[in-house]
Order: sequence, then C-alpha cells, then structure tokens
Amino acid sequence: MHEPGDLAPGTRMSGPLDGLRVVEFASFVAGPSAGMTLAQLGAEVIRIDPLGGGPDYRRWPVARANGESLYWNSLNRGKRSVAVDVRSEQGRELVLALATAPGPNAGIVVDNAVGRPWFSYEALAARRADVIKVHIGGQAGGGPAVDYTVNTEVGVTDLTGPADSRTPVNHVLPAWDLIAGMTATTALLAALHRRQRSGDGAHLQIALADVALAGVANLGWLSEVRERGDRPRHGNFMYGSFGADFVTADDGRVMVVALTPRQWQALCTATGTATVIASLEATLGVDFADEAHRYVHRETIAAVMRPWFAELTVDAAGAALTAAGVLWSRYRQMSDVVADFAAGTASGVLTELDQPGIGPVISAHSPIREHSDYGPVGPASALGSDTDQVFAEVLGLGDSELAELRAAGVLGDGTRV
Repeated sequence: MHEPGDLAPGTRMSGPLDGLRVVEFASFVAGPSAGMTLAQLGAEVIRIDPLGGGPDYRRWPVARANGESLYWNSLNRGKRSVAVDVRSEQGRELVLALATAPGPNAGIVVDNAVGRPWFSYEALAARRADVIKVHIGGQAGGGPAVDYTVNTEVGVTDLTGPADSRTPVNHVLPAWDLIAGMTATTALLAALHRRQRSGDGAHLQIALADVALAGVANLGWLSEVRERGDRPRHGNFMYGSFGADFVTADDGRVMVVALTPRQWQALCTATGTATVIASLEATLGVDFADEAHRYVHRETIAAVMRPWFAELTVDAAGAALTAAGVLWSRYRQMSDVVADFAAGTASGVLTELDQPGIGPVISAHSPIREHSDYGPVGPASALGSDTDQVFAEVLGLGDSELAELRAAGVLGDGTRV
C-alpha cells in the first residue's frame, strides 16, 4: 500500500525552491495549478481567499459525506491559506502588503483576478518596484474565456469524435488550463532569474486563448489547414502514422501505436500478419516502413489485423503484444486506476493522505523526481487556517492587531463554512 502524506496542512514542502514566497490570488484551474506546482517544488505559496471562499471553493467533484470539494482541496495541496475581506480597504491593504513584502525571495504574485484595479501590477509596483506579477487571463484583449470555450474556438472539438459524425465533441480534460498553469510557472521562474541578475521586476500576462492558439500553431496544424483545408475526423486512428484501436474476443479494447519502423515490425510480428502485409505492400506499391504510407492505408491495415485481436482475450493479446515489443495500452476506466492504487500496483506518483475535513483521499506527488525520488506531499489547508500565522510572520502583526482585524470582519477565523 502507498504511504500516507507526511506533511501537516500549511507545512512547506522541501525542494529546489525552498525559501521562495509566492502569493497566489486565483481560482479554478490554471492559477491554482501553477501555485501547486511551485509549492511541490518547495516554495511557500500563500493563497489569498475571500471570506467564505472563492467561486471554486465548492466546485465538483465533492466528497460524498459532507460536500467538501475534492477539486479545491486537491489543487491547493501544500499551500497556506489566509482569509481576507478584500472588499474592505483594510483587507486590500493587508493583501497588498503581503504581496509586496520585502526580501529577495518575495514580491512574487500569481493571479487571475479580473475587475480588481487595486491589485494591478501598477499598484503593486508602486510599493515594490521589482515585484513580479504573472497574470493569467482569458482573452489577450481582456475578455473572459475558459478551457471549454477556447478549445471550441481553435477547432479541436471539430477534430475530435467519430469519423461518421460532424457533431463537435468536447473533452473533459482541461488541457489548456493545465498548460497555462505550467506556462505561468515557467514565466515566473524566468522572471525571477532575471530579477536576481538585474534587479528588474516583471509584469507577465498569459491569455488562455493564446495558450491554445500557440499550441495548435506549434503543432503545425494551422499551416496544414491553410495548405490542405480542414482535416477530416479519424475517430480513434492516429493522424499521420499508424495507430488504431482493436476489439478483443472478450469485448476488451486496446490501442496500438506504430510510430517507428521497429514498432511497426513488432506489430506485424505479434499479429502474425507480416506475410500478408508484405503482399499488400507489393500490390499497392508502397513501403509501410514509411509512416505516411501506413497512415494513408490505415483502414486496410486495420482490417488485416482485426481478426487476430478478435480471436484473443484482452489479456492474451496484451501478453503477445508486450512480448513482441509493441507500443500498446488497453482502454480502461478510472475505477481501474483506483483498483490498481488499492492493490499497490499503481505508479508511485500516487499516494494517500488524510485531508482534514474530508478524510483519506488519493493524491499525487509532483511528477518531477529528484534522483529518482518523488518529493513529499501535504494536504490543503482549511480556508483561512494560516491567516494569523502568515500575517504575524510576514507583516509582524501582533495578537491584539489580529484580534481587532478579526473583530472588524477583515480576517477570517479559519473555520470551515
């Protein structure tokens, strides 16, 4: 079984970013995922939470027992949380002071806030000239966007789905949000590197729509469309090479991929189709060592190989594919991954920790391993539970000052709502 997380809520994880302090004022996926990545690398990430929680505080999925958000608690692992009334002048002053506190490893902000001119880069830079602010927005022009909307706008949903349907297909993975979070992390560390050499601050802006457009452009997809028009759908076939799904005798389903000549030969050997494939090459006047030829004739190749899969169980087919060195995987449900975790056969990147307010949850270490070892993992702090400690440590507020701010409703008390 996997060992539970060994850090208490609000405890800083150790890593190469030890000593770095980042203030995160963000919600949903992109900003919080950036902060989580930095926290997993050892940075002290202080999350600014409105009293009662932000718009994603109760977002699904939620725990069955009490409705606590598994989503929010998962994306905010390893961070410290301060709960502040950002509608009040006193609350805003505290947040600005926290974001621009002195020190060579402070004055760093990640946010996706809109409609908050009081938290603009100009307002921060007026207090600390070398402040680094990474802002994640929707559209480059300032308009709103989320992963579902930008994915539709760049045309990915038109490429996704069955070949015999023209209905656009959304996918559930917020890929552009996650990439935007990683882009923000890269931008922040690059700006910090420059500040350490030159003393200059930075105002970095990342639009989710730009991340999506850059992604499809960098893959060459837009240039392809300009030359050839929109690409037709291919269902589960891989574009540009040979990759296809096959159904086994026990109604299992596997995906095989042959990107290289070696992988292609392994697939022909495993399925016992090498002789038939060679005859097909001679008849068509093609060489399937060339992945472009495999792609053009994908339907014919798949038809030749399907009987082999149809006669075997998924386990038997998998064993033969593995023995031959084929690149393949079986189609599974997430419940299969959970079963692997329970059996102790899942990747070590997964772990179980006790999330206060929820109980045992399946969590994950940072996928970045140092000397082959995964780093520590800790749960999310309860909303506002680090408020007193953070403001005492960073701003030097005493007990009486904190009590006055709490009595005035400026600070939260760290209890769950």
